[in-house]
Amino acid sequence: MDVYHAGSRAVQDRAGVRDRADHVGRSLGRTIKPIAAAFLEQQPLLIVAAADPETGRVGASALAGAPGFVRATGPRRISVHTADLSGERLRGQPVGTIALDPRTRRRMRLNGHLHPTATGFTVDADQVFSNCPKHIQRRESYETVDRTPGTPRHLTQLGTEETDFIAAADTFFLATVHRTGADASHRGGNPGFVQVASPRELTWPDYSGNAMFLSLGNLHADPRAGLLFLDWERGTTLQLTGEARTEFGPDGTRTVRFTLTEARWTPAALPLRWSAPEYSPANPDPSR
Repeated sequence: MDVYHAGSRAVQDRAGVRDRADHVGRSLGRTIKPIAAAFLEQQPLLIVAAADPETGRVGASALAGAPGFVRATGPRRISVHTADLSGERLRGQPVGTIALDPRTRRRMRLNGHLHPTATGFTVDADQVFSNCPKHIQRRESYETVDRTPGTPRHLTQLGTEETDFIAAADTFFLATVHRTGADASHRGGNPGFVQVASPRELTWPDYSGNAMFLSLGNLHADPRAGLLFLDWERGTTLQLTGEARTEFGPDGTRTVRFTLTEARWTPAALPLRWSAPEYSPANPDPSR
């Protein structure tokens, strides 16, 4: 069975990388190998992407906990211990997850279906795979701090504070969906790689990656998208939901344009304080 749907195939063909995508696609499995299970248990952060079953809006959320709060509890299942109550709302829904470790520039993605439990939720895997370290900023260490999350602020357009926050970002997470699944992916670059074109529009370059085009393929089939920016030092999060499309340049470059429907700003949302970044050597200069 083809690991790619028609949306990903369309973008692969446009970029001329179908053969390479077929080769890389062999890395997608359905089981969690022991090395992946060990990696998960070391992580204090998990990103979850899904479409809200009531509104249809797509978003990405960050969950944090002591290492071990995410762990493999079967060859195709992860369990997440969290007080977050969104699991019940997403019962049986497709979700995408990504665990990213800035200390080692490693990341692991697991897509499947969510089921709430008494202590959080589980995800039964449909796809399990790792990505290369490209564009991940190294952060050597983190500490857990006692923070009380601030009151979330809901917005329909970006103000000066949010614009500055995005301009300073070197990382964000992208949530996308397709007919039978959801996906959470990482996007990284030097500060300034995400541009605020207007109070309701963002753009960013799509740097070359693994040629699978899972995220852009999802957007080709379904434009709904969610973005998550986080302050790695202060724990503030900015969640955006809206629609995105890919624009192809005559020189083969790709730019993604995102139109905002709603934003959620939450001060001190995460109890993690990471060390300063060492930018990936793969990052292009955004000023060029």
